[in-house]
Amino acid sequence: MPVRPWRPEDLGRPTDGERVDVAFGLGRVCEHEGDLERAAGWYRRAAESGHAGAALRLGAVLGRLADARSADASDESAEDLLAEATRWLSGVQAATTPDAIALITDMLNRHQRQAARRGLEPTATG
Repeated sequence: MPVRPWRPEDLGRPTDGERVDVAFGLGRVCEHEGDLERAAGWYRRAAESGHAGAALRLGAVLGRLADARSADASDESAEDLLAEATRWLSGVQAATTPDAIALITDMLNRHQRQAARRGLEPTATG
């Protein structure tokens, strides 16, 4: 099988059918190494090209990133990450598998924790 060379200008572009599995694999490697930002980038490329497994992993990684950012009360990006994760998880064709159901349940729990945090934040009095 011929191998297409990778070029720096390819970075950030959606992958074609032959590169989807490579992008997914790179996402798994980055996730395993604990680099969730890079993992999300690679998973996003594969998910945008229709890789259902990448969409599931992207939702999971974005949820973990949101958890990490929600610890910093001044960082509002956690809600954006949760919203994106929910969009990816809800659009997956294989959302009826046990793994997908567990990820979606976990995402719902994250939303509940986020809502509880918002309810506990002190309000400005003036």
